[in-house]
Amino acid sequence: MVLEITDEKFDEVLKSDKLVVVDFWAEWCGPCRMMSSIVDELAEDFADKCVVGKVDCDANPEVCNKYGIRNIPTILFFKNGEIVDKQLGASPKQSMVDKITALL
Repeated sequence: MVLEITDEKFDEVLKSDKLVVVDFWAEWCGPCRMMSSIVDELAEDFADKCVVGKVDCDANPEVCNKYGIRNIPTILFFKNGEIVDKQLGASPKQSMVDKITALL
């Protein structure tokens, strides 16, 4: 299941001992809507191996500013609270699977 992450909950989510995958998106963004179903599938496929969440950039500007999110969709991959990889723009599911698998 995909977590809806807010400014207030973001730091708590990063404390996970699992890989954390965060999709930064907005309702008005066409490529974000394309990635939404892929992110949902990744959350199911890797439910026991990583945490998958989404941050609505319009509703949560604090965390977006903190991580310098200028283009969406942006997907950040965190381990131990640190960014270890990122994906800018829409991408095929397999490339996301490959990134996650490499980071596990």
